[in-house]
Amino acid sequence: MRFQVCLFIKRTIDIFGSLFGLILLSPLFLVVSILVRVKLGSPVIFKQERAGKSDKSFVICKFRTMTEERNAEGVLLPDEKRLTKFGVFLRSTSVDELPELVNVLKGDMSLVGPRPLHVRYIPRYSRDQARRLEVKPGITGWAQVNGRNALSWEDRFNMDVWYVDHRNIWLDIRILFMTFLKVLKRENISGENHPTMKEFIGAESLDDEQQ
Repeated sequence: MRFQVCLFIKRTIDIFGSLFGLILLSPLFLVVSILVRVKLGSPVIFKQERAGKSDKSFVICKFRTMTEERNAEGVLLPDEKRLTKFGVFLRSTSVDELPELVNVLKGDMSLVGPRPLHVRYIPRYSRDQARRLEVKPGITGWAQVNGRNALSWEDRFNMDVWYVDHRNIWLDIRILFMTFLKVLKRENISGENHPTMKEFIGAESLDDEQQ
């Protein structure tokens, strides 16, 4: 019963928090949309299938931060070639994440939870790592306020599972407050030697990082 009450409170906070954010930030949405259209072209919104609670996939919405530049064979160039200074600014300020408030309002995501990763990662998880899918993914989470993309995949998953085991309303409020401070400092936006975060390929990637 207590657990159900906590879920109800969390969902209530998600609905009112995302709705308030969408209304309050609507002028910023308009300005950023125009700038993305002018500097990066269409589409303004980047959409991608991500893994949600219980392996259920959904389409995440973010402001686009990269160009669509391709090589002579029509293959997209590496991230570092397509990520512009404007895109770096959107990422460093976390403005690119704002459209995810729509995902929260729809119920695909929560304000707080493990970050939603690509669906192709699901088969690569160990049994323990897969526990991150026991809860809804979030716009921010315990891993994001404790290192974000500067973390190794192993540390990131350990923190996600820690959140699953210790989640409560007060921890969510703490994470939201810490997120606000992290955004102001613009810390840990990029992974080591990578503009975002290098791909997770499973146990092999963890072994590589430990060598």
